[in-house]
Amino acid sequence: MTPVARNLLIACVVVYLLQMVMGATLELHFALFPPNPYIPTFEPWQLVTYAFLHGSFMHLLFNMFALYMFGPEVERLLGPRRFLTYYIVCVIGAAASQLLALRAVGNPPVPTVGASGGIFGLLLAFGLAFPHRRLMLLFPPIPMPAWLFVTLYGLLELYLGVSGHDSSVAHFAHLGGMVGGFLLILYWRASARAR
Repeated sequence: MTPVARNLLIACVVVYLLQMVMGATLELHFALFPPNPYIPTFEPWQLVTYAFLHGSFMHLLFNMFALYMFGPEVERLLGPRRFLTYYIVCVIGAAASQLLALRAVGNPPVPTVGASGGIFGLLLAFGLAFPHRRLMLLFPPIPMPAWLFVTLYGLLELYLGVSGHDSSVAHFAHLGGMVGGFLLILYWRASARAR
C-alpha cells in the first residue's frame, strides 16, 4: 500500500467504527444532504466528509477493496500530493452530480454516504493509465482489459441512473466521480502542454 491510499483506507475504517458507536449523530453532520430551506442540514464540508462514511459493512468492504486494488497503482503514477488532489476532486465531483440528481427529483432529504465517487475516479484513472491491464470480473469471472471494464462499468452506471433501477445507490455520484477525475486529467495535460 502507498501512503495516501493506506491513510484513506484507515480513515474510512475508523470513521465507520465511529458510526457504529455514534449512530445517526455522525451522519447528521457529515453525510451529504441536499440543500433544503425546510430542513437545514446541508453544510459545505459535507461535499468531502460524506466520502468517509458508509451505510453498511459490505458498502465499506467493497469500496475499501477497490481502493486497495487500484489506489496504490494510481498513487505511484501521480505521486502522493497529486493523488490526494485527484481523489478529493473526484469526491467533490461525485457530490455535485448527486446534488444535481437529487435536485431533479425535488431534493428529498436523503443523505448520501460512501467513497464510491472517489473510487470510480480511481477506476477511470487506472483505465486510462493502464488500458491493456487485464482485470478479472468476480461475477461472472471473465477477464477483460481495463479500458473495457471501466467503459462498461460507466455505461452500466449511466443506464441504472437514468432508468431508476436500484435507486438506493447513488449512480450519478459514481458518474460524477469519473467526470471530475477526467476533467482534472484534461486540465493537467493542458497545463503540461502549455509549459
